[in-house]
Amino acid sequence: MSEQQAGGRRGTPATIAVGSTNPGKIAAVRTAVAPLWPGARVAGVAVPSGVADQPRDDREGARGAVQRAAAARAALDADLGVGLEGSVDEQPWGMYTLAWVAVVDREERVGLASTGRCPLPAGLAAAIRAGGELGPLIDQLLGETDTKHRGGASGALTAGYADRVASLAGGVVYACAPFLTPEYFGPDGLGRLPAVLAQLAPRRE
Repeated sequence: MSEQQAGGRRGTPATIAVGSTNPGKIAAVRTAVAPLWPGARVAGVAVPSGVADQPRDDREGARGAVQRAAAARAALDADLGVGLEGSVDEQPWGMYTLAWVAVVDREERVGLASTGRCPLPAGLAAAIRAGGELGPLIDQLLGETDTKHRGGASGALTAGYADRVASLAGGVVYACAPFLTPEYFGPDGLGRLPAVLAQLAPRRE
């Protein structure tokens, strides 16, 4: 990005677009970037993820995050776009919930990381394998609505000890790593947008 686009200092974004209108996700991005780039304006915008409502593996979750980040950046003509995509991760010993986080800049450099992973009870995992979506399943479990806008699954399953905003904010900082220390990652970060999306494309059967 140019110095003017960067808000007067090279490498400092002035505007950051979040690919969601979920208050928790926007708050997480604001929390993460406040110490990194003080003064940067953060705004949310509704954009499609391009993946299923319930991503079922890391590849799909990461692809959704990258596509949200790129679409949000373009929609608001921002210096950076941030995408956060909830997903699950299946392991032989059980299923986990997590969020993938992507950051895309004007030059289509990509940063990509994830939050921590919280184990899911066997009943929830079975329901997701049967086609369920975690957000509504947690709502049903708690007898509440829109829990994904508040504590989410990790908050519910840890008795409130895992703060969702803090967890997502940590993932945002990790995803910003290529932009914070470019001397280590090189000029392309983790790769340019077309190459990263090609790597994350669905596997052919």
